[in-house]
This record gives sequence, C-alpha cells and structure tokens, in this order.
Amino acid sequence: GDMSGDVFGNGMLLSKHIKLLAAFNHRHIFIDPDPDPAKSLAERKRLFALPRSGWDDYNTKLISKGGGIFDRSAKSITLSPTARTCFGISKSQVTPNELIQILLTSEIELLWFGGIGTYIKSSMESHADADDRANDGLRVNGKNLNCQVIGEGANLGVTQRGRIEFALGGGRLNADSVDNSAGVDCSDHEVNIKILLDSVVAKKKLTIAQRNKLLGSMTDEVGKLVLRDNYLQTQAISLTRSRATVVLDLQVRFVRMLERLGKLDRAVEFLPDDETLEERERNKTGLTRPEIAVVMPYAKMWLYDQILDSDLPDEPLLKRDLIEYFPTPLRKKYQREILRHRLAREIIATTVTNSMINSVGDTFVANLMEKSGAQPEDIARAYIIVRDAFDLESVWRDIEALDNKVGAEMQMTLLQDISQLIERATLWLLRSVRYPIKIGETIAEFQPGIERLEKIINDVAPHEVLERLDYRVQRYTRQGVPEALAHRVAYVLLLISSFDIVRTAKAGKISLEKVAQLYFQVGEAFGLGWLRYSAEKLPADTHWQKLASAAMIEELYSHQKVITLRVVNGGGGSGNNLESWMKSNALLMGQTQQMLSELENFEQVDLSMLAVASRHLSAISNAAG
Repeated sequence: GDMSGDVFGNGMLLSKHIKLLAAFNHRHIFIDPDPDPAKSLAERKRLFALPRSGWDDYNTKLISKGGGIFDRSAKSITLSPTARTCFGISKSQVTPNELIQILLTSEIELLWFGGIGTYIKSSMESHADADDRANDGLRVNGKNLNCQVIGEGANLGVTQRGRIEFALGGGRLNADSVDNSAGVDCSDHEVNIKILLDSVVAKKKLTIAQRNKLLGSMTDEVGKLVLRDNYLQTQAISLTRSRATVVLDLQVRFVRMLERLGKLDRAVEFLPDDETLEERERNKTGLTRPEIAVVMPYAKMWLYDQILDSDLPDEPLLKRDLIEYFPTPLRKKYQREILRHRLAREIIATTVTNSMINSVGDTFVANLMEKSGAQPEDIARAYIIVRDAFDLESVWRDIEALDNKVGAEMQMTLLQDISQLIERATLWLLRSVRYPIKIGETIAEFQPGIERLEKIINDVAPHEVLERLDYRVQRYTRQGVPEALAHRVAYVLLLISSFDIVRTAKAGKISLEKVAQLYFQVGEAFGLGWLRYSAEKLPADTHWQKLASAAMIEELYSHQKVITLRVVNGGGGSGNNLESWMKSNALLMGQTQQMLSELENFEQVDLSMLAVASRHLSAISNAAG
C-alpha cells in the first residue's frame, strides 16, 4: 500500500514509534533501512494529506542512508550494503519481484497489508488457489515468513490456509474479516442511528439540517463505540487462544453440532478435519487464531438466532443495553424513540450475543447446554444475572486498563479467573432457580449479598484460606497488577459460593456474616477446598474426563452448602457453632479426618478416590443431625 490509501495511510499514522522499513505499491518499492520515527511520521502525514500521492512523492532527503525509491518496472535494482544488511540480502542486484519477496519474508515485527492483492499462501496451495494471477510472481508461503505479526487491513492479503500455516509456525494474526470488521460495525451503527433519527424527523421533531449536523457531531463517539466492539472481539480471540488446548474438545463438539444443523461446512471454511484435530490434540496445539476467527463468528450467528427467536430481547432490564448501544446525545434526548426503534430486538440480541461470546468464549453456551440441559435463552439469562450481580463489567474495564502496563499473559490469566466464576455461577443458577428465569428479580435477590460479602470476606474467611488467596494477590501484584484489582480477582474463587451463602442465610434466617463464616469453616474442616483442587488437577484429556471433573467439583460445592445448612439447623439458630456440631457428630467427623489423612498421603488423587470421598460427604449431609 501507500499513504494515499485509507487503510495503509491511517495504519501508518497510528503511532509515533513506527519505523517503516519498506513498502510497495503497484508502481514503486520504498526502502528506508534506519528511519527516524519523528521525521518519517511527519512526511507520511504530508503524503496522506495530498489529494493523491505515491511513494515517488516522498522526500528522498528524509530517507536514511542506503535507502531509496525504486521503480517496479526496472529490470534490476542495485541495493546498498546498508539495505542488504537490513534485510539479509546476499546479492547486490535483484529484480523488483525478488526484492518484494525478500521484503515479505524479512525479519520484522509487523507485516501490514493495506492494498489490493493476495501475497501469501500455504505451501500446500498452488498459485491458482490464491485466485490472484497478477501477483503470482510475488507470492510467498506462510511457513517462510519471519515477521512476528500480520495485520490484514486489506481483504485477502493472505489465504486462509496461508494464515493457518503461519500461525502454526508461531506467527500471530487474526483473519481479514476480523481486522476489517470495524468497517462493517460502523455501517451497522450508521444504519441504526439513521433509522432512529429518520423517525424523529418524520415526527417533525428534527429538521433534515439539524439531523445532518447531529450526525456529524457524533462521529468521534461512534468511532469509539466501534473500536470498543472490535477491541473486545480481538480480546475474545486472544482469551480463547490462551486456553486453546483446554477448549479444543469443546470446539470440536460445537463445530460438529453446527454441521448437524447444516449451519457450517468445515471444508468451505478450511477448518481441520477429524484426523488433523486428533493430531492437534496429541500435540496440544489447539485451534489457531485464524481458525478461532472463523468459529467465533459462527458461534455468534448461531446464538443471535437463538436469542432473537426467544422472548429474551423483550426483557425490560435489557433496555439499558439497547440505550447504551447509541451515542450519548441520542441517549439523553431520544430515549423514548430508542426504545421504540424498529430494530430494537435485533440490537438487543446482538449486544447480548457479543457480551456473552466475547467474555466467555465460543463454546460456553453449547457446553452449558450439555451440562445443564438448559436452552440458549436460559443460559443467556443466567449469564446476564451473573454479569450484573457481580458487577463484572467494572472488573473487565480495570483489566483492560492494564494494556501495555502488564504482560498480555497476565491479563489473560485475570480474565480466565473471571470466566471461571461466570461458568460456575451460571451453572448454579441454571440448576437452582425457577424457570423461566427472571433476570431482575434474581439480581435483586443476590446482588446485595454479593456486595456485602466482598466487603467482609477478610473477616469471615479462615486464616488458612486467606493465606492461600494472598499468595495469588502477591503473584499478580509482582507482575504489575494494582493491588485492589489483584485482590478482587484473586478472591473470585471465594465469591463463587456467594449464591449458596445468600440462599443458606435466607433458609436459616440468620445473618449473612454468620453463614459466610460457617460456610468457609465447613470447607476447611471437611477439606472441601483441597478436594476441589484435586478434582481440578485430574487428568482431563477427553471430553468425558473433563465432564467428570466438573461434576465432581460441583458435587463438592453442593456438599459444602448442605453441611453448612445442617450445622445452621442443628445449632439452635446461632448458625456458627461448628465445633459443637462436630462433637455431636464425632463418629462421622473421625471417619472424615481419617479419610482425608489417607487421601493426602497419595501423590495423585484419582477420580475413584474423590468419588468415595464425595459419597462419604453425601452420607454426612443426609445423616448428620
């Protein structure tokens, strides 16, 4: 590309630190072996502002020693020693096509596509597969690239198989559909805003001139809303990729489900066949980013259809999501018209779908359908309750604010911790609340208790538990996470039990503080935290092993709740006299302590041992007075 193109031009103006070493368009090749970032940025801005420009308009006096602008029609190009050193070129003379191939495969950080043409394919593809005869003489294979990242501002710069080959070799990229999705998103916002304002104009509450002025005034905010959507989508791909081997079997099952429904053709989308998937599983490779960038949109399209066909978009609480879709000036002045928008249901279905898939991944809904038997609409309702009752949007914002302040791996760890809370709490709701799930009522039931627990958790949790959690806090803060955020995320594992504690307090008619203290004491006394940790560490190479592990963890949480309620009911209303209760059930407690001691002596606890332990705890739940 060149600076006259909106994609290439805008991309090359995004950072004052860019060092543009080389570029080419249909006429010229630009080489700048050691550019001055400030001076070259100013010159790129000048070219961008011209009505039309090419690389031959670049001020050659600003190009570093050994660089230059070369005509692609030349028979050969003589390169300086500096340029040859910069790009690892052995020959002093090369053809223009040879030079472009060298540039495409050079050791750089970013390879940015902002023009027309397909320049990279897979080594397993022919040039005909790329369907771009004009660039057959330039095209290289994905496995031969030496860049760290590919950004596809243009469409079809790389074939999908080429993307996958590059990603399997350790390169980072999404897909052109992802890197270009802001344009589509912007069009969606534009259409929905114009539908809204045209209805206002039709009621003579706004003139055409006023409408046009208002549209122009919202340009920057619409841009921010669009970029926000695309930030979250790319982050979702990163989060899924960070758990690639863990979720591969779930992705395979989801893809097969879509195939059965006739909504996906793996061959058309270049997704791996069963043999390749088995090899990926053996090698613990998982799906690559370009493949995730295919599966995730299919997950969104499927879930969107499910939600739109349900009554969820009519949920009063989701009117907030509809209103927040629009820029601030419209929210303030035309809220009534927004609520009557003719595409209101579609917008709500879109925002709910994006919120779910972006935060918990492409397999979340299908996985919980299998675990709970619930329908997608029910799962969406439960997810919204968890999101809002735990105020997770504020946590996500704090994690996102760490961009370029902590390592991306640390951010993914924090997001994974939150995802763990979402999955377990959503599953709890699907098993424990009456259908149809009422979002507003359920949030009102649990949110006050969750907020209270967050404030008192240090006062009610046992010292041993807090020590383990503080270790997590210190691990996060050592990597640059602010202490308040580190504390909030690390303590998420305790807050998973909030629903049980709130319900138990209500059932036992005693204070939340007393129940919380008792609940965590029960966990320590019966080794439930350690047993759940052992269940998490079980070998989980197959889908069924993972289901067994998850079911065991769920069982152990259930035992903790039931035993807590037993103690409450047997404590004369005091709710916290665990020691007295244990003395009254001394025989059972002695058996429990002996069992835990034996299990702790094993280097690896297996599922059969946990099953026996769970059965014993179930007996305590049923027999204890």
